[in-house]
Amino acid sequence: MDIKYINPEYTSEDGRAKLKEQYENGTPCKHLVLDNFLSQDLAEKLHANFPSLDSLNVKRKSLNEDKSEDYHFERWDSSFSELREVVGSEDFYKWLRELTGIEGLITTRDSLGSGVHQGGNNSYVDVHVDVNMNPEAGLWRRVNLLIYLNKNWQEEWGGHLELWDKEMKTMHHKIAPKLNRAIIFYTDDNSPHGVTKVNCPDGESRKSFYTYFYTEIGEGFKYRDSKFLSRPDDKLSKKVMTSTKENIKIKAKQFLKALGVRSLDFQDKNKKK
Repeated sequence: MDIKYINPEYTSEDGRAKLKEQYENGTPCKHLVLDNFLSQDLAEKLHANFPSLDSLNVKRKSLNEDKSEDYHFERWDSSFSELREVVGSEDFYKWLRELTGIEGLITTRDSLGSGVHQGGNNSYVDVHVDVNMNPEAGLWRRVNLLIYLNKNWQEEWGGHLELWDKEMKTMHHKIAPKLNRAIIFYTDDNSPHGVTKVNCPDGESRKSFYTYFYTEIGEGFKYRDSKFLSRPDDKLSKKVMTSTKENIKIKAKQFLKALGVRSLDFQDKNKKK
């Protein structure tokens, strides 16, 4: 199986068999960490042409996160659209379905399909579980793909992706956002994840490309909103504030849903700021 721009080491018959086994045995959630995921030329081009932090339209800043994101591919270098086409192709779907064992995986063309995340110095995303539905498309969110685009990233700059267990007692993996490293993971209650605070020099930022994959809603689906979770070493005051804020948010969304108002998450992600 050949997929344009994807490392043939991962798409060969032997490679697929190894990845499938690694994914199934991943802890605390099913996941893969794939270095040199894209062709080096494409990775370098994406890095060199990554949109500036100030140009990204969606700014998320709260008690539990500080980052920017966007999904307006028409404003960026063509390499981003090329990558979106690859991860949204039938060949890629077939590859991902085989690795994960999830039939019918697809992505979408909206803000909850593909885009970019970026965070400057002091940016972070606290540990959370993802919302499990694309409300506009009416699809079940199942798998996340993150591709990091940070050249010469230093360990002391932070910005690691952390994977925690469901009970928030043990952090199992701490993954540096190095250039051309991809993370694929199953997103459910067993996949709390977050980004440690970035401490990078001026002119640097933590950059990534995201794609979320979905299936039709079927047996076993139960709506789950996104929710921030406290780390064991968080201050008591922050734990209380986080818990209170998240409970209020979820109850407010439930109330609005009962009134027929669409998801606040979707509204926020599509609002230019």
